[in-house]
Amino acid sequence: MTAEDLTALAEHLETTRITGEVATAREVNLAHITGFLDGNEHLEFGVDLTREWSWDEVFDLMVTRCGIVADRSHVEGQDTIGTDLCLRALNRYRERFRQAVEAGDAILFATGHPAGLFPIYQHMADAARQGGASVIGIEEGMAFDGGDIRQINDVVMFQQYGSLAHTHFPHPMRLVLEQLSARGSRPDVVVADHGWAGAAASAGIPTIGIADCNDPGLFVSEAQGALEVCVPMDDNVVPHHYSKVTNYIVDGLLPSKDVGL
Repeated sequence: MTAEDLTALAEHLETTRITGEVATAREVNLAHITGFLDGNEHLEFGVDLTREWSWDEVFDLMVTRCGIVADRSHVEGQDTIGTDLCLRALNRYRERFRQAVEAGDAILFATGHPAGLFPIYQHMADAARQGGASVIGIEEGMAFDGGDIRQINDVVMFQQYGSLAHTHFPHPMRLVLEQLSARGSRPDVVVADHGWAGAAASAGIPTIGIADCNDPGLFVSEAQGALEVCVPMDDNVVPHHYSKVTNYIVDGLLPSKDVGL
């Protein structure tokens, strides 16, 4: 990408509120730091802590790696995700993905945000396969929490009551890894988010992830050296707003640059 292209991408990220002034409220972000440290089952993301973290340490980490407002007296209202921080992490994410594709790795794609991030991973999986990598398939039927784990267009997700469901839980990824291990298989790389990414990284699998400003667990995982890359961005905007992000990731791997989400 040229400097002009990157400037246009940065403007797009802020215009669509993928970064900049995002939708997640400040009070939610602060509460999720507390919930993560308390081991809340929806917020711990399967991240194994290698040391004790204080609330202030996690807050500072979210400032430096995600770009939330640094002022501790700001306790409600608007919060932010740093556009420059997103672009820097996105560049590392892109390079790690391309490295996996060029190596012909076996890649597993999974998301806890089927209404937002699913199209990104779907197109990344297409690019991976066309670039010479393999996309790992799972066997259907793994039950979890009144639903089951399904793979649609190469992306592993959780469905409940006939609908694809938003989930933070790490257990679905653990079930997938157990199934793959029983088959004598293991991903070379995982591309995921939420508990899918946290559990995979904690299992020692090279993992790259996307995390919102209310997802401190994945930023902690990255800081501890488990998650390889954590890209800060709003993870649930209207899917077509992610098309420029996806284009940047897969540029040169797909025959057509414009994935047209």
